[in-house]
Amino acid sequence: MSRFTTPFGSESTAAEVIAGVDLTGRRAVVTGGASGIGVETARALAGAGAEVTLAVRNTAAGERVAAQIIESTGNNHVFVAPIELADPESVRAFAGSWTGPLHILVNNAGVMAEPLNRTPQGWEHQFATNHLGHFGLSLGLYDALAAAGDARVVSVSSSAHLRSDVHPDDFHFEHRPYEPWAAYGQSKTANILFAVEAAERWAADGIVTNALMPGGIRTALQRHVPADMQKQWDQYRWKTVEQGAATSVLLAASPLVQGVTGRYFEDSNEALPNVAGENTGVAPYALDPESATRLWDLSEKLLAQV
Repeated sequence: MSRFTTPFGSESTAAEVIAGVDLTGRRAVVTGGASGIGVETARALAGAGAEVTLAVRNTAAGERVAAQIIESTGNNHVFVAPIELADPESVRAFAGSWTGPLHILVNNAGVMAEPLNRTPQGWEHQFATNHLGHFGLSLGLYDALAAAGDARVVSVSSSAHLRSDVHPDDFHFEHRPYEPWAAYGQSKTANILFAVEAAERWAADGIVTNALMPGGIRTALQRHVPADMQKQWDQYRWKTVEQGAATSVLLAASPLVQGVTGRYFEDSNEALPNVAGENTGVAPYALDPESATRLWDLSEKLLAQV
């Protein structure tokens, strides 16, 4: 399978990758659409004519962002709905309230490198939010995605997946010391493995699934990152939020990637294999089909217990 490339790159913006695309009649959900690159992802989709629902924890913030997007795009079909990804009942409620087809699902929301926090089920919070919440949401919306006939599911991962493979014997750090970045990395690897497995399971339904690294963007996602570490990061080039949303929007809407599935992108192109010591590319364990199947089956069992 040859590497997939596009004319776009690290400095491309969401507006540039979606220029000329008409999404009239298509419906999209963007989790975490009230902050960071989620706002610009939603704005780009709405600007191309899509009906967009912001799935957010803070609905007041969501309503403010929705109003801004409506004003800037002239598209009145921007809505807000509550979801708490770490709460399986909230995820089921969101999915259960959805009616009609869904053409685009952008699993964008997330938490990064936070201190140890557990859900009422005892699940490690980053894994519960970044992976299990989006996994449950995607499964809950499966019928709507299949009804679309050509749906796209986009999962926002990170180069931090290079920090950790998934640990099926201890997802939740019950038997090993908790380390915030290892937990974040595990959850981001899980996002890629979900795309790999869903690409296989859902191909017959016309559903394509991909994951991506958006790049380094200064947003509220870094609120748990120590100031000295953020200062070290300043040696690298930060993207604007418009640039950070570009790869998500490309995978969600561009005809260039029609039919492309089960892959991991960065800077609007399929990522190369990671080179040891580098912070780019994709780790082989994140694309391993056996690991993807195992993670899917174990995730289903965890959610079934609730």
